[in-house]
Amino acid sequence: MVRNNFALYGILAGLGLLFFYLAVVSIFQGFLFALMNLRSLWYLIFPLAIGFGIQIGLFFSIKHTAMLTGTVAGTGGFSAGSMVACCSHFLINLIPIAGFSGLAIFLMEFQPWFLGIGIISNVVGITLMVKHKNKMKEAGS
Repeated sequence: MVRNNFALYGILAGLGLLFFYLAVVSIFQGFLFALMNLRSLWYLIFPLAIGFGIQIGLFFSIKHTAMLTGTVAGTGGFSAGSMVACCSHFLINLIPIAGFSGLAIFLMEFQPWFLGIGIISNVVGITLMVKHKNKMKEAGS
């Protein structure tokens, strides 16, 4: 009997992305600040992590193709990249070079946009994978 753990992989991937977010922010600003930041941006961070988890779960639930692997890598990488872009202004705040302060302000100002673009990327990835899965079902019938 073949056991499919795609739901478990999806849950672990979503939790992993949340852990990644908390770890990056905690390293540069402390754990309490990371929790406070998560609380203030929960409406963007949780959908991003859930969408990433859904993508990974779908990826493991269907037959893999090169195109599908590229979709998951691209949109999943974009999700992680959105989290990094969201958190990167904390790193820049630590660099005592005045020229980078403008970049930190830019990243902080557009933080919700980075997360929103990541969520849109998740929706695109999920849509492509569901279409692929449906196409495979039709071909198998």
